[in-house]
Amino acid sequence: DLDHDPPTSTSHVAGITGTMILLSQPPIHICCNYKLSLLPFSYQQENPEDPGLWEEKFGNFVDVKANGPASIGLDFSLHGFEHVYGIPQHAESHQLQNTRDGDAYRLYNLDIYGYQIHDKMGIYGSVPYLLAHKLGRTIGIFWLNASETLVEINTEPAVEYTLTQMNPAAAKQMVRPRTNVHWMSESGIIDVFLLTGPTPSDIFKQYSYLTGTQAMPPLFSLGYHQCRWNYEDEQDVEAVDAGFDEHDIPYDVMWLDIEHTEGKRYFTWDKKKFPNPKRMQELLRSKKRKLVVISDPHIKVDPDYSVYAKAKEEGFFVRNKEGGDFEGVCWPGLSSYLDLTNPKVREWYSGLFAFPAYQGSTDILFIWNDMNEPSVFRGPELTMQKNAIHHGNWEHRELHNIYGFYQQMATAEGLIQRSKGKERPFVLSRSFFAGSQKYGAVWTGDNTAEWSYLKISIPMLLTLNITGISFCGADVGGFIGNPEAELLVRWYQAGAYQPFFRGHATMNTKRREPWLFGEENTRLIREAIRERYTLLPYFYSLFYYAHVASEPLCETIIIKKEYSLGARGSHL
Repeated sequence: DLDHDPPTSTSHVAGITGTMILLSQPPIHICCNYKLSLLPFSYQQENPEDPGLWEEKFGNFVDVKANGPASIGLDFSLHGFEHVYGIPQHAESHQLQNTRDGDAYRLYNLDIYGYQIHDKMGIYGSVPYLLAHKLGRTIGIFWLNASETLVEINTEPAVEYTLTQMNPAAAKQMVRPRTNVHWMSESGIIDVFLLTGPTPSDIFKQYSYLTGTQAMPPLFSLGYHQCRWNYEDEQDVEAVDAGFDEHDIPYDVMWLDIEHTEGKRYFTWDKKKFPNPKRMQELLRSKKRKLVVISDPHIKVDPDYSVYAKAKEEGFFVRNKEGGDFEGVCWPGLSSYLDLTNPKVREWYSGLFAFPAYQGSTDILFIWNDMNEPSVFRGPELTMQKNAIHHGNWEHRELHNIYGFYQQMATAEGLIQRSKGKERPFVLSRSFFAGSQKYGAVWTGDNTAEWSYLKISIPMLLTLNITGISFCGADVGGFIGNPEAELLVRWYQAGAYQPFFRGHATMNTKRREPWLFGEENTRLIREAIRERYTLLPYFYSLFYYAHVASEPLCETIIIKKEYSLGARGSHL
């Protein structure tokens, strides 16, 4: 059912322009179109006096590749398979589409505000894992590589012949589907796992042996979460909290975005807006509620900020190619980025969540990791330059997609240490990689308040589930824009059945607490949220099953049930 024997060829880049590239291997010369959507691109010919030098320019950024082009690739032919799934994260259909006449699926974690739907561009997370399914058989391909990766899919009918020993001349012709999958990564080694199934349950178990199972979440995290960028101060938090009580709407968790800090210095509180954070948390505790606050991996360059000063002293930041601390712009302004690939840095970062280190925190405070693709304003594609240097002198290009994975790992470990192992952590991360399910939840990022984004959230979450990450959700109502009342109600009704259930909105939107859209809409939203709470025992049982048996929380009928091919549809 599966083979790989790609043809090999060596070609020379003879020339390149903004839209065309000429590959030359005499007597063959190929002129190819290509597209780069965010920044202009140029190529610099190799200097004969400095062999091995190879450069790319993106806008004002120059990426010098000391090792020259080092990409790797491999082709797989999946005989008899027409339907393939996986390789999140894309705002696309559940079933992967043919890329023969379009763009390849890109796996490259990026901060894409208001991402496009039905697009194969990379967004916040990457799981280089693909499943193929047909009646009676499921297989998987896990391409373990954290550098920028492209995946091409080509499904087509293949003519095959059945020979008999008695009469070879009477070979029978048979046409059946075949899907060719081409993986190509910018760097690294070929490290690939072929999962043979044969059943979907077997595949889920085999993949979990490699990457781990979904962490068992604390029960409160399965309830409803209320968030926006930003609740302004302690009085605002208390008013919203009281509003849920007044309108008889259950919820479990209040969230605070970046504005709660002192100038975007994480692990601090704005002394004017949040002068008594412990008192605020005790108010929530009295109602058996929790608080989640944000903690990003960029650290404000400020010698008087203790977190920055210690990381600077210990050499805990990612370095630039000249050997100094890498600096980029993010929410605090000029920032340095923690090198979370370094176990020593992760150990130190975990310790920042201890009560003595994180002043004003209590045991009902949990964490949200954001901007951890990592996001670098004014950087190439709003991320870190690929020739930045990490622990062990590894270039950022080698491990870009796993950066956020390491932050969530260190955060979860910090919360476990804080409770001396007595309580399960809750950590939400925007960026993720294969195995992130071991450390908490993820979500679909900065979506938009439009019907199409509500619709696309379903296949996005199904794809995350079958690739191991069951604790996932989409921002209810859409993060960007102002949803009409009916859209908001429908989003609550859909979100109530999704694993992670959070309402969220950006700072320039109108307030949208559930009781602000009229009495009838308040009733409908209340019913949706209450329905979620009646199902909590069932959700908790499903998470336990995902944790111990590797089964996805949201089972897609396409690969879980045996049924006629006519039931499949690309609309999913």
